[in-house]
Amino acid sequence: MEYAFHFYNTLAETGAMMALSRCLGTLTAPPVVLCIGSDLAVGDSLGPIVGTMLKRRAAGFYGYVYGTLKSPVTAKEVKYLSDFLRKTHPGSKIVAVDAAVGEESDVGLIKVVPAPLRPGAGANKRLGRVGDVSVLGIVARRSAFSYSLLNLTRLNMIYSMGEIISGALASLSVKEFQARKVGNF
Repeated sequence: MEYAFHFYNTLAETGAMMALSRCLGTLTAPPVVLCIGSDLAVGDSLGPIVGTMLKRRAAGFYGYVYGTLKSPVTAKEVKYLSDFLRKTHPGSKIVAVDAAVGEESDVGLIKVVPAPLRPGAGANKRLGRVGDVSVLGIVARRSAFSYSLLNLTRLNMIYSMGEIISGALASLSVKEFQARKVGNF
């Protein structure tokens, strides 16, 4: 089942956290968050912004983060990272975060999907899938010129989506950590 929350919805962060919790199930190891994107186009920067926000959270994030504004992970690098993450973090669930294009009516939605993410699909790239759960921010409408539309995306929308997604992920990990009360999380 796919869950969707508009970034203007005041309960979007709570809804996203609950959707992530349902999609991930019980965590037996700290989660891995793979934030995909680039800072070269505003619309493609959702992943690195989420990664940076997670790393800077005062309350902390009990998990692993790959992809920040300082060290972005692009769609091209995902094929190498998928195996690396499985070997480096055995038992960890992987949450893949990326910007996406969609229908005009979907712009502004944050979607949580209990399935792997296919990065670069909006730009008609055929790359491998990654993750156990996908978090997509629909930042522009799908068209023949999707990539150029990513450059025309409002930074406020990307930043607001980043706050919601990083808040949901951080709340999820804190909730899980407190429930387990273990020191290795």
